[in-house]
Amino acid sequence: MRPTICAIACLIGAMLAPQPATALDYPTRPVKIIVPFTAGGAPDVLMRLLGQKLSEKWGQGVVVENRAGGNTLIGTVAGAKSAPDGYTLTLAADQTFVLNPMLYSSLPYSMKEFEPVVLMASLPHMLAVANKVPVSNVKELIALAKAKPDTLTYGTTGPGTIQRIAVEYFSSIAGIKLVQVPYKGANETTTAILAGEIDMTINGMSNILPHIGEGKLKALAISTVTRNPLAPDVPTMQEAGVPGYSSQGTFGLFAPAGTPRDIIDKVHTDIAAVLALPDVKKALEARSFVLDGSGPADFEKFIAAENVKWQKVISEAHIKIN
Repeated sequence: MRPTICAIACLIGAMLAPQPATALDYPTRPVKIIVPFTAGGAPDVLMRLLGQKLSEKWGQGVVVENRAGGNTLIGTVAGAKSAPDGYTLTLAADQTFVLNPMLYSSLPYSMKEFEPVVLMASLPHMLAVANKVPVSNVKELIALAKAKPDTLTYGTTGPGTIQRIAVEYFSSIAGIKLVQVPYKGANETTTAILAGEIDMTINGMSNILPHIGEGKLKALAISTVTRNPLAPDVPTMQEAGVPGYSSQGTFGLFAPAGTPRDIIDKVHTDIAAVLALPDVKKALEARSFVLDGSGPADFEKFIAAENVKWQKVISEAHIKIN
């Protein structure tokens, strides 16, 4: 009898033990989303808007926690070390899932610690010059840079950031040499070009667009392969004479490795549904976002393609961060 009683007791214990969450009941408590950027920036705006809609859809709070610093390292490490139960997710940009693994000789996190959930949106880059720069198009800018090598300055948010890599990509195709001036963030870079402290920048469209109509700077090209309806008169880089060029800031959601697949699929499905809401589309597209909604498989393919593209740029420019 004793073995039988023990077996029954074990069975009852297993039935009463807390069970891992499944998509059928997820979420049953608030979900935290770590944003490794400062409040008020493009990724923060994106996640807060989507978080509000997800909260309404789930009937549970969605807490956006800004943990900025270290080229996204601080927030990303926190996300990687979180429990794989779906209740802590991490917003990541291409800085985190493409550039950092290539640039740093050692990282306190690995992308193997994450599962891609959904590719949410991208933010096109724009090439802009200060009003003081005597050019009106990209070809004239390239000609000026060739006539005065290592003279024209460009602003970035740091030596290993997408703004710097994007300019290196542009420079390599155009065959020019420019001088980098790093700033703390995209807003500071924008302020600098408006003040004429730097000559040019390749920055997020949301930072450049508001100043085009005011005539405070000159937008010469957009980085996407097609023109953007918010700036239909601004040519693409390829139209402007930089063949093969494209760049953008991309934002996606990740879960810690080991998170149940059905929860990952539910989060993807629900975020894709939120992105398709007319009021969400209108609000985000007005802020220059290009919406996506691709799931884990397509997200992985995107990351692989970006790795190939940017690895070549980084290697040729000999960029490395210790």
